Amino acid sequence: MSDNASAPVPARYEDALNELERLVQAMEGGQLPLDGLLDNYKRGAELLAICRERLQAVEAQVKVLEDGQLTEWSGA
Repeated sequence: MSDNASAPVPARYEDALNELERLVQAMEGGQLPLDGLLDNYKRGAELLAICRERLQAVEAQVKVLEDGQLTEWSGA
């Protein structure tokens, strides 16, 4: 397994989330060597931080758009 930690940051939230899901599935499969598990864990932690950052940024934008009041999502 290559060093995932040096892989480029996904441009979209959805891409980061998809990669994170693939890493989790690979880790849960139990077929990775110890080094592979560690690499996947490190990359997963990086992707999780990216996803949280982007969600917080969107939440902050929604707050601004809603005049400082975050309201319940009514659905589409």
